[in-house]
Amino acid sequence: MNRKAVLFHGTAAHPDVAWLPWLRGRLAARGYAVVAPHYPTLNVEPITTFLPKVLADHRFDANTVLVGHSGGAALLLAILEHIDTPVDQAILVAGYCTQPNTEDEPVLQDAYDWAAIRANVRDLYFINSRTDPYGCDDRQGRAMFERLGGTQIVRDDGHYGDFDQPYESFELLDRLID
Repeated sequence: MNRKAVLFHGTAAHPDVAWLPWLRGRLAARGYAVVAPHYPTLNVEPITTFLPKVLADHRFDANTVLVGHSGGAALLLAILEHIDTPVDQAILVAGYCTQPNTEDEPVLQDAYDWAAIRANVRDLYFINSRTDPYGCDDRQGRAMFERLGGTQIVRDDGHYGDFDQPYESFELLDRLID
């Protein structure tokens, strides 16, 4: 089985921040083909024009694991709604489905087809923190969990990596991914 993982960074970030390089290495060592694209216009460009570019860049299938952080996790909702083939796992770290603070959030859709999202992923995790400084907190995780099921994990770990929060490894993610 050819397992692959696609890791999506957050808003104003890149694939070499926080735990993303560490997770790439861990998954590659386990035999995954890992892709961690750089999307500088994530959460800058409206999702209506940004999403088609992302979908054109990747091939998703039953052996795909998706991991997104912050804005990248919000992006996963749109990806999961619009793909043609279900994926194996999706893990949304510090994800959100509604505006979490006063900043513009062009990565969010106006509405979601929750049934389509749920139908397109076998195993779904939401990892949020009660102490997230941007509002990507446990309430956001709960809102997604209530609509989609899956597993919600709540900690007190800030934003799970930020300019002022080094988060160089994330053992939990390594354990969650099949």
